[in-house]
Parts: sequence; structure tokens; C-alpha cells
Amino acid sequence: MAAGAAKLNVLLACALLLLAVGCKASPYWPLEIGFYHDKCPQAESVVKGVMEYAISKNPGNGAAMIRMLFHDCFVEGCDASIFLDPTPFSPTPEKLSPPNDPSVRGFELIDAIKEAVEAVCPGVVSCADILAFAARDASCILSKGTVAFDMPSGRRDGTFSNASEPLKFLVPPTSNLSDLLDSFVVKGLNAEDLVILSGAHTIGRSHCSSFVSDRLNTPSDINGALAWFLRSQCPADATPGGNDPVVMQDMVTPNVLDRQYYKNVLSHTVLFTSDAALLTSEETARMVEDNANIPGWWEGRFAKSMVKMAGVEVKTGDQGQIRKNCRAINYH
Repeated sequence: MAAGAAKLNVLLACALLLLAVGCKASPYWPLEIGFYHDKCPQAESVVKGVMEYAISKNPGNGAAMIRMLFHDCFVEGCDASIFLDPTPFSPTPEKLSPPNDPSVRGFELIDAIKEAVEAVCPGVVSCADILAFAARDASCILSKGTVAFDMPSGRRDGTFSNASEPLKFLVPPTSNLSDLLDSFVVKGLNAEDLVILSGAHTIGRSHCSSFVSDRLNTPSDINGALAWFLRSQCPADATPGGNDPVVMQDMVTPNVLDRQYYKNVLSHTVLFTSDAALLTSEETARMVEDNANIPGWWEGRFAKSMVKMAGVEVKTGDQGQIRKNCRAINYH
């Protein structure tokens, strides 16, 4: 009780100070741009260097970071809980949940970034911030610089991870628009964020099992030529962990983060029901058309929505910890 009252007094004092000096709180509060400026000035450049090398070897490494940020932030907030490995005390962490296993990848890349950052600033930079920086850099590199933005930081790493949680918050690619919107609204995001962040499906790959049953084995609006191609690549009984090949999500510019996704939505050349669902309301369909047809319209909005998503339910201050190893919580 006393601790809570003290915290409230501090917040009130801060608010009064802001009013007194006539300034505004940071729009990113409780995060901030340049959080590591004094604590570890090399942090962001180290992350960027590793990402540039990783993407030069395989553009899919960039797509993996962007997707991993989404899957982390929607479950327990942006706290790197997706990285935690199973232990005798926690045998089924998030990474083993069906929405993540086996499709989410990039854990070894996170290990490499963390090792590089720890070499210059041990025990300072959180795994949650490393992922946010990596996704920001991936967006810039894969867009050839058209999606460039500052990523606020100051996140701390969570200590809880359970495979049941992603099932509650990560809706499947078979979802309709109503379910998609509900999943975003509960995280403080809106319809525009949904449409804008869906544009990340212009990069990366998908397992056939994510779309075969509802897009190829049953009647759907998918383009006939694309359906024919996909049937040549995907077994009709594709199942996770079984015979489950992967295909590129965007057949036109598969390794470039651009607005091609929205053109694909309009031409019905997208993989998922959740992609096609963006045309099922006037509001979201209009957003799709604007993103597809207006040069530069989507890129700036994607940057803003990425920052917004990366601020979902963050742990800061004395919450959580700064993990030494992104795969394991600190016990000492």
C-alpha cells in the first residue's frame, strides 16, 4: 500500500512539473528514443550491423524479426517472452505453442545479436529492446530505406511464458475480419493498424498448412492461377510438423517490404483468409485501395504502427529484468 502511494505521488509530482514548465510528456512514454544513449551508445548500431549481415545472407531473416515482434507483443506484451526455452519448471513456453511452433524462426539470430551487444555492454540492453531494434532495422533494410524510423526503447524482459497464452491472443490465418479486429482492439490497436501491419505479408514465407484447408480445399475467392500454382507446391493434406512445404507470401516482390501486398489483396492473389478478409468491409477495403494506389502512403503509416505495436503492454522501470541470455530468465 505504501509503495503504491509513493508511486502515485511520484506520478502526480511529474504531472505537476510538466504543467509548470509547459511541456508535453513523451509520445512514447514510458519508452523513449535514445534510451541507451548514455548506458550503451553502441547498442543500436551493433544490432543494425548484425541485421545487415544476416539479411545479406538471407532476406528471410528480416521477415522473421518483424513477425517475431508481432508474436511477442501480442502475448504478455513486448517482453521477449517468446524467446524463453522450456525448463523443468516451465516445460511448455510460448515458443512451443501452435501459433509459434514450427513457423516462428530467428531465435539463433537473436542469440547472435544478444552476444554482440553483451560484448560491448554486458547486462544493459534487454532482449525485448533487441527484438524491437532488429524489427525496425529489418523494415528499413528490406524496404530499401523507404520505411525508416526511430524505435523507442526502455523495455524490460518478462519472466513468464506459457504455451496457452498465444492461443488466446494470436488469431489464426483462417480468421474473419471481426475476429482480426477484436484481437487488435484488445491490444490498444485499431482497424488502420490491422490493415497497415498486414502489409508485412509482402515478405516472408508461409507453411502450406496455414492456407490449404480453407483456401484450396474449399471454395474461396483466391485467384485461379495462384490456386493452380499453390496446389502444385502444397499437398492437400499439409499438416504442421508433417509434409508441410513453404511458399513465398508475395510472388511478385518476395524480398522487398513494399505496398505490393495491397495490390495482391485487390487481385485476390494472397494466401490467407485473413488477408482476403480486408476487403469484406468498406472501411478496410478503402484502406487497402489507398495503400495499393498512393505511392508513399503505406510506408509512413507502417512505421507508426510498428512503433505503436512495439509499445503494447511493455514492462519498464523495476518490472521484469534484463536477461543475460535471451532464452532463460536470470535466477541470481
